[in-house]
This record gives sequence, structure tokens and C-alpha cells, in this order.
Amino acid sequence: MSVVQAQGLGLTFNTNDGPVHALSNVNLTIEKGEFVSFIGPSGCGKTTFLRVIADLEQPTDGTITVNGLSPREAREARGYGYVFQAAGLFPWRTIERNVALPLEIMGYPKVEIAQRIARTLDLVNLKGFEKKFPWQLSGGMQQRASIARALAFDADLLLMDEPFGALDEIVRDHLNEQLLQLWDRTNKTICFVTHSIPEAVYLSTKIVVMSPRPGRVTDVIESTLPKERPLDIRESPEFLAIAARVRDGLRAGHSYDD
Repeated sequence: MSVVQAQGLGLTFNTNDGPVHALSNVNLTIEKGEFVSFIGPSGCGKTTFLRVIADLEQPTDGTITVNGLSPREAREARGYGYVFQAAGLFPWRTIERNVALPLEIMGYPKVEIAQRIARTLDLVNLKGFEKKFPWQLSGGMQQRASIARALAFDADLLLMDEPFGALDEIVRDHLNEQLLQLWDRTNKTICFVTHSIPEAVYLSTKIVVMSPRPGRVTDVIESTLPKERPLDIRESPEFLAIAARVRDGLRAGHSYDD
């Protein structure tokens, strides 16, 4: 069974200035265990598509299923974790209590909450920082805590909306490496929004290139890179060839006359 299946998906927002076509005729299948990046210019519907998966927006055309269910049913079944652009941690809660929040809401017993906190903080290399507050951590560490929170209830699908976009390049490279290790260890299915071509190529098994106004899928690129990816793979001919195809897809889908 596909994790995400979209057919003819469209979404139009009605505004005071008239309709805004955010997504149009999106056809996409995401299989279990894939790492899928969505890339395109601002306003192309990358985040909107993630929000449709998460039942935060409702499509106006077409169909979409998540784990064979409607997005609403998948949300109610806690079928995904969501990592936003900003870490969104509560400053008055320690890191372990931030990670615990969804588990508390879901009514997990205290013993199991403690076990899940320990396991997920270890996964994101934050063991030893349980009692720290968010303001005592760097931006990269805060995002790792946000990822731990999304992983805490062990959903198979992880939705990530440009989580490293505000970080400097050195930290971003480090977190990219850690995210690949995390994906390898957990076998999650990951949907990842980014504006960075190197990041999309480095992380993904599949790259979805989108065009603006309205958001359409202009290319779906299956990566031929090996699963083991040191950072210096970005200098390889194979990597550069995939990056060139992504760049060509972005250029072809963008109207410079607008």
C-alpha cells in the first residue's frame, strides 16, 4: 500500500481579491520508506501539499489518501509527525517536557512517556540535554528537539516543512547527515520541503519539482545515489547530474514573463 496517493489533486483558496489556485492536478505516489523532497520557488504549493497530507488544508479537487485513509482519518489515527520551519518549542518547558507534550495529550502512561523520550532524544543525539530549556540550546539543537517531538509517538510518516532553512550552512550540513542516519535507523517515510537544490539531491530517494501559479508537479526524479552518502558525494558527477536536472526542471516550470 502506498503511504501517500494523490490523484488530480487541486486546491483553490477563495480570497477577497479572487480565487488563488495553490495546487492543480497533482498526481503523486509516495511509497513506504521513501525520502521525498519537494522543491520549487516560493508560492509553488510545497507547504500547501504537506498541509493537505496533514489535514490542515482541504483540497477542492481530486483525491488523496494517507496510509489508505483520508487525511482526516490518518490525523485521527496519529499517522504522521510534523516538523515545522520554526522549532516551536515551549520556552517554559524543558526539552524532555516538550518532547512529552504530544504523548501527554494522547494519554500515554508516565512510564512509557519516559521510555519514548529517552529513545527519541537518543535518536537525535540530544541525550544529556533533557533538563535544558529551549533557550539554552542552539538553533540546530532546537530543531533536533522538534524532530524528537514529532518522532515520539512513532508515526511511520514524517512531514518536514523546510526545518533547516534558517540555519547556517555548516549546521545545515551536519543536520542533513544526521537526518539521513535517523531515516536509515527508523525506516520512516519522509516528506521534506526545501528551497535548496543540494539539500534535496543529497537527502532524497525521490525529488518532486514543482512550478508556481498554480502549483504543479513538473518532474519526479528518482535518485540513483547510494543510500550511504558522505557529504563529499556532492562533488561527484552523478550528484551534479541530478542537481542539473532539478535546476532544469525548475527553470522550465517557471515563467519569467510574470
